[in-house]
Amino acid sequence: MKYGLDIRPEAALDFVSVGALVHRLDTGTIPFRKANQCAIHVSGGEFNCAANLADCFRMKTGVATAMVDYPIGDLIAERVRAMGVTPFYKRFAHDGVRGPNMATVYSDRGHGMRAPVVFYNRSNEAAGLLKAGDFDWKTIFAGGVRWFHSGGIFAALSPTTPEVIIEA
Repeated sequence: MKYGLDIRPEAALDFVSVGALVHRLDTGTIPFRKANQCAIHVSGGEFNCAANLADCFRMKTGVATAMVDYPIGDLIAERVRAMGVTPFYKRFAHDGVRGPNMATVYSDRGHGMRAPVVFYNRSNEAAGLLKAGDFDWKTIFAGGVRWFHSGGIFAALSPTTPEVIIEA
């Protein structure tokens, strides 16, 4: 059955997404306010799709996103590589104080009757600085891409991010 989608049977990349990368600090079942340790997870709605398709199904995937050149960015970039996702980064320099920054999510998993707690710090987030012209889409799509994806949160992240999606 055909659904009106013209998906290429073969391409250099099976899937490319554009969006924000985030790192999540997770205290497990300990309430965040009482924690003294955190596990660090790398995620982001668009990246999660690319990472899981690459890891679970061995698909060739990529993510176009912002990357800040500082230790947190290094950690995130390592996890992107570890998941087998090809990165297409617009790089930003961190000024040592204000950023720009990679987004941070703070969470605990709750326990029993206590619900999980999740809160974000997306202040001065590098992905919100992305604008049309930051990526060489002709090169990214040159060998063909079977599926392109983005999400609503990235589209609403700043006044310039919708234009990045439209340009792609």
